[in-house]
Formats: sequence, C-alpha cells, structure tokens
Amino acid sequence: MTGLLWVGALGCWLFVVTFLIDGWTRPGYSPVRHPVSALALGDRGWVQKTNFIACGLAITAGAAALPGAVDSVLLAVVVAVFGLSLVASGVYPMDPMRGYPPGTPEGDPPRFSKAHERHDWAGFAVFGLLPVAAVTAVFVLPGTGWKVYAALTALVAVVSMARFSQAWESDDPRTGLIQRVFIVTGWLWLGIVFAHAAR
Repeated sequence: MTGLLWVGALGCWLFVVTFLIDGWTRPGYSPVRHPVSALALGDRGWVQKTNFIACGLAITAGAAALPGAVDSVLLAVVVAVFGLSLVASGVYPMDPMRGYPPGTPEGDPPRFSKAHERHDWAGFAVFGLLPVAAVTAVFVLPGTGWKVYAALTALVAVVSMARFSQAWESDDPRTGLIQRVFIVTGWLWLGIVFAHAAR
C-alpha cells in the first residue's frame, strides 16, 4: 500500500508543476487572470485534461491506502471523492469565455453547455472537499506540527476559496492568481500528507 501513497503524492505535485509550466508557456493565456481550468481549452487543452484525470486517479488510488496509514476512513473517503471530482473536471471541460482561447469574446457566453455545468459541479466538490480534508486531518494526524499544518492549510483554503468565488463573479483581473493560492497550498499539503503516510 506504500506504493499507492507515493502515487497519490506524486499526482498532487505533478499536477501543480504541470499547470504552472503550461500556464506560463501557453500563448494568449494569462496565469494571473485565467483559471487553471481554462488550460483544458484550445489546441493544447489535452495537456490540462490529462493533468486533471491523471492527478485525480492518482489521488483516488492514494486515498485507498490512507485508512491503513493514518487510521481514518473518513479522511480517505473525503480525499477519494476529491480525486474523483478532479477526474470529472478533466472529462467535462469549461466553456471558452473571457478572452480565452484567443479570439473568444470577453465576458461569459449567453448560455453554458452541459459540460460546463458539470465542470462547475465538479469544481464545487474540489473546492469544498479540500478544506474538509484539511479539517479532518487536524483530528486524525498525530503530532502537534501536523495538526497545525493541517489547520493552517484549511484556513488558507477557506479564505482563498471565498476570495476566488468573489473574483470569479466580478471577473477580477487577478482571478487566476487567487485560484492558484488555493490550489498550490492545498495540493502541496495533500502530497506531503501522502508522503508522510508512506514513510
């Protein structure tokens, strides 16, 4: 089961590395403004679609080994559903909007596709479950340091999630940057939890 935990850890970390590099090098894409999900659009969209699905499957696989490593079925279930929600985010991409891909009109489309609506529901699960996982970890991980780290992660996740929601609704030019605070903080933490559980 140790191998599955390392799969989960690597899935988390590679997800972050992949979207950061892809976002920095994608023509017409602004990492500061555009969300990570927008990388699943355009000619190179397959990169982020694959990233969503591979990361989600890796996290779900790692979650299967968590009960034996940290003695918490609840944490394992929350992390597994989080992983499956990432898979759904890759299967159902968002609609082109707000100037991306290049040539797309600014603003939102008059009507969203079914795929976009499903992507939104998957996103709600991803953004909601990560802080739940961190709060759960406060009560199940041994050691004061791990509990404090989990609590701080939950705090940053909740604050950045709320700020991202506001930014998205108002089309804030820093929407992508705010979202990246949530993702980088949460995914790195989860990867470290997997790695710690594997030792």
